[in-house]
Amino acid sequence: MKDISCKLLVIGAGPGGYVCAIRAGQLGIDTVIVEEKRPGGTCLNVGCIPSKAIIHAADEFNIATEASRGASPVGISLSSPAIDLKKTIAWKDNIVGRLTTGVAGLLKKAKVKSVEGRARFRDGKTVEVETSTGTQIIRAENIVIATGSQSVELPNLPFGGKVMSSTEALALTKLPEKIAVIGAGYIGLELGTAFAKLGARVTVVEALDRILPLYDKELVRPVEKRLGELGIELLLSAKAKGLSGTGALLVETAGAEQKIEADAILVTVGRKPATENWGREELVLDMDGRFVRIDDQCRTSMRGVFAIGDVTGEPMLAHRAMAQGEMVAEIVAGHKRNWDKVAIPAVCFTDPEIVSVGLSPEQAKAAGREIRSAQFPFTANGRAMSMAGEAGFVRVVARADNHLVLGIQAVGRGVSELSAAFGLALEMGARLEDIAGTIHAHPTQGEALQEAALRTLGHALHI
Repeated sequence: MKDISCKLLVIGAGPGGYVCAIRAGQLGIDTVIVEEKRPGGTCLNVGCIPSKAIIHAADEFNIATEASRGASPVGISLSSPAIDLKKTIAWKDNIVGRLTTGVAGLLKKAKVKSVEGRARFRDGKTVEVETSTGTQIIRAENIVIATGSQSVELPNLPFGGKVMSSTEALALTKLPEKIAVIGAGYIGLELGTAFAKLGARVTVVEALDRILPLYDKELVRPVEKRLGELGIELLLSAKAKGLSGTGALLVETAGAEQKIEADAILVTVGRKPATENWGREELVLDMDGRFVRIDDQCRTSMRGVFAIGDVTGEPMLAHRAMAQGEMVAEIVAGHKRNWDKVAIPAVCFTDPEIVSVGLSPEQAKAAGREIRSAQFPFTANGRAMSMAGEAGFVRVVARADNHLVLGIQAVGRGVSELSAAFGLALEMGARLEDIAGTIHAHPTQGEALQEAALRTLGHALHI
C-alpha cells in the first residue's frame, strides 16, 4: 500500500475532527482524516443526536399517554396509546444514517481524503492505520488529535449483560420494566426521564446529595419536581456497590445496604478522554491530569501536533470541539487565530430543559464581582402559557457598575433554542440596556430574556 503524505492529518472524525478537516479542505489544505468507525463520532452516532431522538419520541408518547388518562391540559383525549420501540429505534437509526452520510459527503466535497481504520502514532509526523486491506502509512506536516472520549466504567459494575452504558441503552428494542440509573448528571437524567415517559419504572442512584451538580439549585428545582411527577425515584447520597447473587443492584445509603431490582442498569457516571491505544507513548505530550494539555491555539507540547475536543478537557461538549476544529484549520492555513471565547453554552435536555451561558450569580460573586441579577418567570410569558409550559424562568447576571452581561440561564420547555441568543449576547459584550432595548417578537419565549433584563434594571413590564 502506497504511503500517503499530506499537510494536515486529523485523527478522529467526531464533531471536532470532521469540522477541522472540512474547514481545512475549504482553505485548500491537503487534508486526510482517519476514523475507525462511522463519521460523526460519539455525538452523532451514539450520543447527542440519537439521545435527542429518543427523548423526542418519549415526549410524544408521554403526551399521548396523559391524554389517554384524561390528564391533557388542552382537552385532548385518546384511547390507550402504544409504542413500537423497534420502530422508534429504526427511525432514530435512519436519522443517524442520514447525518453520517451527510458528513461523509461534506468531507468529499471539501476534497478531504478519508481513511477508515485505527490510527496509531509512530512518531510526531508519522501515523500507521490498520485498515481492512492492510497497514496504511501517513506522513503529515501537522496532525490533529481528535480522539474524543468514552463512557466511564465502574470497577464493581463492568459493562455487560444488564449493565450498560448510554450506547447500549440507546439501542434497546424492548423497554425494560425496571431501570436503575447510576449517576444523576445530565446523561443519566435525560435518558432516565425518557425511559420513565416510555413506561419504565426508573430509580436514579446518585452518590452526591443533589442532582445535576453542575447547575445551581434554582435551575435544578423545576427538574427535580418533574422527576417526582413522572414517578422517578431518587436515591441521593447513595453508592452503587455491585450486583447481588440474584442480580439485584446493591446500593449503600446512610450506612445501610439495600437491593434494587432492575431489568437494566444504566451507568452514567461521566466520560473520560480517549488517550490510550493510539500511540501516545510514542510522543512527548504534556498532560493536564487525564487530558492532553493545549494552549490557546490548541497546540500541544510537540511542534506540529494539535489536540481538540474531549481529549483536551472540560467542558466536554461537541460545539466546543467544533469551534476548536475550525480554529486549528485556519491556524494551519496561516491565519491569526486564538481561543478567545467568552462563554460556551451548556444545555441539559431534561424535562424541563436547562441552559446556562457564562456565570451564575454564585460564580460571579465567588469571582469577586458586584452584580445585579433577576429572573423572569414563564408563568408571566404568554407563549409559555399557551404551550402549557410555564414552569421555569430566564435569569440574567450583570455587573453592577456598567451592566455588562456576565451570564444568562434558563429552565423551561424548549429553552435549549434560546442558547444561541444567550451566547450571542455575551460574545457581543451586551449590556442590560442592549437586551432590554432590543425588540423581541411577541408572543415568544424569547421575550422572557428581554423582561429579565428589564427586571434586572428595575422595571419589568409584565410582572
